[in-house]
Amino acid sequence: MDETARARMAAALARPGVAAHDPARLAALARALHDADPPVSAGRHGSLVGYAPGGGRRRLLELDRRGQLVTALSWRKDGGLAWGKCRATDGRWIGIEPGAGRHPTWPRADQVWLLGGSAPWAPVARLTAFEGLDYERLDRIPPLAEPRRLGAGAGTALLTLLAGLMKDQGAARVRYAGPYPTEQLFTALLESFRYDPDVGAPRDRFLAGEPLDWMPAPAERHEVAPGVWVQMRHEVDKVVLDGVAFYRRRWQDVERREPRVVREAGGRLICSLWALGRAIEDRLTLDPSGEVIEAPAPATDTRPPAPLAPLWGTALAALIARESAPVLGPAIAETMAERTLEWGAVPGDLVAVDGARVRVARRLRDIGADWIRAAPPGLERAERAGALVLEIARLVAPAARLAAQLKLEALPEAEQLRRWEAAGGEAEAPLDVSVGQLVALVARDQA
Repeated sequence: MDETARARMAAALARPGVAAHDPARLAALARALHDADPPVSAGRHGSLVGYAPGGGRRRLLELDRRGQLVTALSWRKDGGLAWGKCRATDGRWIGIEPGAGRHPTWPRADQVWLLGGSAPWAPVARLTAFEGLDYERLDRIPPLAEPRRLGAGAGTALLTLLAGLMKDQGAARVRYAGPYPTEQLFTALLESFRYDPDVGAPRDRFLAGEPLDWMPAPAERHEVAPGVWVQMRHEVDKVVLDGVAFYRRRWQDVERREPRVVREAGGRLICSLWALGRAIEDRLTLDPSGEVIEAPAPATDTRPPAPLAPLWGTALAALIARESAPVLGPAIAETMAERTLEWGAVPGDLVAVDGARVRVARRLRDIGADWIRAAPPGLERAERAGALVLEIARLVAPAARLAAQLKLEALPEAEQLRRWEAAGGEAEAPLDVSVGQLVALVARDQA
């Protein structure tokens, strides 16, 4: 093992706040660092994972490249997991307690906690639960009861924790074992797993509820500056800046449609707000290793908010439903009817959701309107108007889909099943006329 890595692990284990997580096993790990082959693995980008000495690979902790603790686990004497915790990209500690959850349809549920930072294991609030797992023999990706309660970054942190344990155990392939296989879940799984490359149209297959094998491929997560996290496998896949996530566009063979992208330019990585095929605003510049070069302040807009015309809500609902699992369609329409849409300032992003209020960045509308007016009247101008409307639909879509999923989950099981069956047998309906009406108005700069 590289002596620098050995020294970094030793320095971390010497810190009382780290050593207290599992004192006996971590003390044994500290002693084992002097062995010729210590129970530590090093990631290609600087992460370190420490294991309990002895047979097997019982993961105890993970450090980022700066020696900061990002994951810790404690194991019972009988070999079972007592608890595990990981740090979300907003700084919160999220914990798993096996068997401590409650759910009406699962015989066993594992509780997800919000933890305090003052002690190794300090539950503060129950967040949600997922179907119970055997942590010594992980064989599936469990369904999560209430994903919205986790908050930004916590769900993918938990998936990375599980994927790391699966990789330690040599689990070659696992499957998602729950309802509502949404596009949000598919893209979240891409961050910690790789889908079977021999399967065609994996996203469509997953959304249709068909079997899809996933191979554990946990990423390294590094906090490279306060409020800035980079997630890496072969390269930087994702960057989180003050809670806003930017993604590479291509993940295996899947092209992610993201309004926040990590792009390469001049040997650097630039995190940009992206729409209409261009950068709307550059938010962060990194070197290829993920270290920060420049972090400009977000653009400002002092104009007061202004409402979108009612036609926007109907048209956006139709477009979002078109790119969602069919069963979500009616619930998406209900969700959008309940929302208040407005143009306004969204510092550092293109959309902000606050309960039933959805604000779209006015600068996106300004740039889009200029782009549309630059085209000659007729087909080209209409096509550009359609592109702007679609961009805004995709900005609003994640929150709309999540709210729609929650509506479905709140229904009686019989009604949920009826909707699933009905959606499976329906042919794709024509696009709602509101979409064409809205595009025509936007093309004339009247919406």
